[in-house]
Amino acid sequence: MKITDLKTYVVHCYRTNWVFVKVDTNEGISGVGEATLEMKEKAVEAAVLELKGYLLGKDPCEIERHFHTMYRDSYWRIGPVLMSALSAVEMALWDISARELGVPVYRLLGGKCNDRVKAYANAWFAGAKTPEAFAEKAKAAAARGFLALKWDPFGSAYMNLSMKELDGALAVVGAVRDAVGNAVDLLIEGHGRFNVPTACTIARELEPFRPLFFEEPVPPDNLDALADVRARSRISIAAGERLYHRSQFRELFERRAADMIQPDVSHAGGLGECKKIAAMAEAYQLPFAPHNPSGPIANAATLQLAACTPNFCLLETMATDIPWRKDLTTESLIFRDGYFEIPDRPGLGVELNEEAFADHPYEPRELRHYRGDLTDIRPPEAEPYF
Repeated sequence: MKITDLKTYVVHCYRTNWVFVKVDTNEGISGVGEATLEMKEKAVEAAVLELKGYLLGKDPCEIERHFHTMYRDSYWRIGPVLMSALSAVEMALWDISARELGVPVYRLLGGKCNDRVKAYANAWFAGAKTPEAFAEKAKAAAARGFLALKWDPFGSAYMNLSMKELDGALAVVGAVRDAVGNAVDLLIEGHGRFNVPTACTIARELEPFRPLFFEEPVPPDNLDALADVRARSRISIAAGERLYHRSQFRELFERRAADMIQPDVSHAGGLGECKKIAAMAEAYQLPFAPHNPSGPIANAATLQLAACTPNFCLLETMATDIPWRKDLTTESLIFRDGYFEIPDRPGLGVELNEEAFADHPYEPRELRHYRGDLTDIRPPEAEPYF
């Protein structure tokens, strides 16, 4: 079997644009991947297409060889654009390899050790501005069966947080905790926005609400700063969505900079690389909870990873999405009692509906984190997709 073509699709999805990849072969078996990289969609699309010349004519089943060669020959290694491009291609090659054998991808990655995985909701808070609105939306998410909720309550703050801003954030956290009780885990997102003393203050003030973790409290540029916060925090620290290779995670592990590890299958090298990172985390007795706010292909790949990873802890899930998500792929998910079941369909278990993409062309989007409209993550017509 040989690779005959590689195509990319950039599809608007309100918050950002999904970047899908399709790899074709001469035996009629195709594989799909996702390289969604918020606000850098055109750059990552170009990076994917630059890999096409190498891939054409190659055996798609020699995944480790191709990943190593493409990574090695890029010269400028790591970085979000290159690694996202490699991630999508790598996903598609696993998809092809598993489809050829008629088995799910997890069968090729060691077999299933998890039949289902606990999910936490993101985007459940869309449109909320007040503690009361957050509380009502939290109740609705819990009623759907979610056992964990994540959000960023810190407005447009950057580096420092005034006492008024901190009190406002804590009021939101308290309202959500009161609304859902202790049966639902709370996960507090920092988006890498604070300096060390501010992050430590936030961590201390969050303690009474017993959050499961405080995610990315400081910018990802300095792992020593992250380790400093982790050493001083009495609540767990999660990080890793903006690390892109096992070598970067090695430094995180050696510095003991986080309690929960969050690589993204769309950015950190794909399924094989994330499996290696998870194994490294397991050796340090650390749970693995991948970053997963992207589209249906990335979600399908992360579920396959969840199936075969012993220390897989939590699956990030967008609670609602744009109404046309269901038109773009054959995604089919089973969510029950706060858990997603692992699908057993061949490959990644999902196909692209390419004819629907033209109705949702690329639209540029800007980062919301410092504008004060962080909760505007979904359009008013957003709906559940599972």
